[in-house]
Amino acid sequence: MAEVVEHNKSFNSLESVISIKGLRKAFGDNKVINGFDFDLKRGENVVVLGKSGSGKSVLIKLIIGLMKPDQGSIEVFKDKVETLSTSQLDEMRVKVGFLFQSNALYDSMTVRENLEFPLRRHRKKTSKEEVNKLVMEALTNVGLPQTVDMMPSELSGGMRKRIALARTLILKPEIILYDEPTTGLDPITGKEISHLMLDIQKKYNTSSIIISHDINCVKIVANRIVMLIDGICYATGTYNELENSTDTRVKQFFE
Repeated sequence: MAEVVEHNKSFNSLESVISIKGLRKAFGDNKVINGFDFDLKRGENVVVLGKSGSGKSVLIKLIIGLMKPDQGSIEVFKDKVETLSTSQLDEMRVKVGFLFQSNALYDSMTVRENLEFPLRRHRKKTSKEEVNKLVMEALTNVGLPQTVDMMPSELSGGMRKRIALARTLILKPEIILYDEPTTGLDPITGKEISHLMLDIQKKYNTSSIIISHDINCVKIVANRIVMLIDGICYATGTYNELENSTDTRVKQFFE
């Protein structure tokens, strides 16, 4: 049986860093997001659960402005994403880190160069000394300072995931979006990554949306779970609340 981490903290009284109301997105006759309402509170980890093709990835793309909604509103730090200019979206994305399922490391760059890349793009005036300090701090946070001059091809799958997370952390985002963070990892490494996500939440008070099919990861990291079914927030609650639901559409995810 997988480990369950108790999350006793209540987030209800805290401010929302993401607020979604009446969100709709269709592709032809396929209504992928069909009236979705959701709030992410400051410091909260929310896992979005849904079947393949249910719209989880579309939801993430809408939040960071890679897609435009057909209807509804998305507010990130109280800014309406759908109204932001390209430069304003870039500024917003500095505060919103994204961990790709594929890690998206540059194979031709060392670990150091991979981590320096977002700094050079978004913080061009940062000194060389400060860049080095931020690189080493990010690597230390994921337990891999010794890999700084290695190539991605020299790293294991779990190490590459940690380096990708370090690159996400280097701009010190307030929100992190995780896309299947443990996919392709063995159970032990997946558990280590899940606990690392918890450590980051506690250390930096990050707010996170986590897309995951890994029920072991969900048990460890989720303060709350949102069920994305039929394009809506079909159900929400803690792991234990949803696991004990009598609704068959909810229970199927926990069997």
